[in-house]
Amino acid sequence: MLSASGIISAKDLVAIGKGLHQIRDEIHSGTFDWLLELEDVHLNIEKRLITLVGDAGKRLHTARSRNDQIATDVRLYLRTSIDEITNLIKTMQQAILDLAEEHTDTVMPGFTHLQVAQPISFGHHLMAYFEMLKRDTDRLSDCRKRVNKLPLGAAALAGTSYPIDRKMVAQKLGFEGICKNSLDAVSDRDFAIEFCACAALIMTHLSRLSEELILWVSPLFGFITLNDRFCTGSSIMPQKKNPDVPELVRGKTGRVNGHLIALLTLMKAQPLAYNKDNQEDKEPLFDTVDTLSETLRIYAAMLKGIHVNKDAMRNAAMCGYSTATDFADYLTKKGLPFRDAHEAVAQAVRSAEKKGCDLSSLTLLELQKFSRLVEKDIFGVLTLDGSIKSRNHIGGTAPSQVRKAIKSARKELS
Repeated sequence: MLSASGIISAKDLVAIGKGLHQIRDEIHSGTFDWLLELEDVHLNIEKRLITLVGDAGKRLHTARSRNDQIATDVRLYLRTSIDEITNLIKTMQQAILDLAEEHTDTVMPGFTHLQVAQPISFGHHLMAYFEMLKRDTDRLSDCRKRVNKLPLGAAALAGTSYPIDRKMVAQKLGFEGICKNSLDAVSDRDFAIEFCACAALIMTHLSRLSEELILWVSPLFGFITLNDRFCTGSSIMPQKKNPDVPELVRGKTGRVNGHLIALLTLMKAQPLAYNKDNQEDKEPLFDTVDTLSETLRIYAAMLKGIHVNKDAMRNAAMCGYSTATDFADYLTKKGLPFRDAHEAVAQAVRSAEKKGCDLSSLTLLELQKFSRLVEKDIFGVLTLDGSIKSRNHIGGTAPSQVRKAIKSARKELS
């Protein structure tokens, strides 16, 4: 751009380009000699360039400042990171879809307040996390639009007196737009904060799933087993198999949340424009990217190795009278007001509790004591499979609907 605008000569352009290519190769090969006395990465590169190409290297910094250069570099880094993280999320979503498709007909208890509520398809339960991650990719896509704005050309804070062409630079570097105010361009870190907020939400979703995996692998549930490579044993109790990876993910959620708060606090009292405080934005941002990327990568692998204990899930769904709502709906469809149906079923549950059996184990005569509307067809309603199949609408837990949701989700990922 400097050459095209007549700010430096074509000869200088060739020399600078050649020198920078050599420096890049030296950095990649590990032979570049970094000198602390040269203060930072920028001056190290500039000093080496001058050594290689002479006066042309001294023109590298024309019409720019470290302030707008750093802002540009961070945006380039984060833009690439968002693309990589989005792909990692999609890989995890694919693992969820594969597991959900395998278990569309697997019955498990659905919970509210961690109490058995209603029977659901395990595949349906997993698809809830697909939806969470879909919102996460949508947020990242929206965040990327604001990341992908060019600060270069703002110089230190006021712009430059050179006849630069910022649109040309934006096009060359793949930016979708230009930061329109020079003061804001060098001092803005909203894009980093917004990304960390997106990352905190993603980690929150992974933490929720981790909490469920931790519960499910417990012998008290016994719903699933995890591959040994994602667990460790106890140093003292030989029978233990601890779900280390889900626990670590749950813990690292606090780490990412902390980085978000750190960046918000970093920016809260800064006057315009650039301040040295902003040097502290790198560590929380970089660590958030690393933590999230590693977590998504290992999570996708872990999901592929989950073994599901279908019998344990089904047996658990039989506890807590999970088809009681189906009984109430049955009476309501027969003409009884729902509130009256609710009371009748509550009495039936109390009766079953006294007998120590499930609602489906009560006889027809016993069930008819609670409502004259009860007929033989009640027993089809009180089964686990009958319950989940009856939720046959968009968003419902019926296996047929879950299969449709999976098919639609695969199209979204393709």
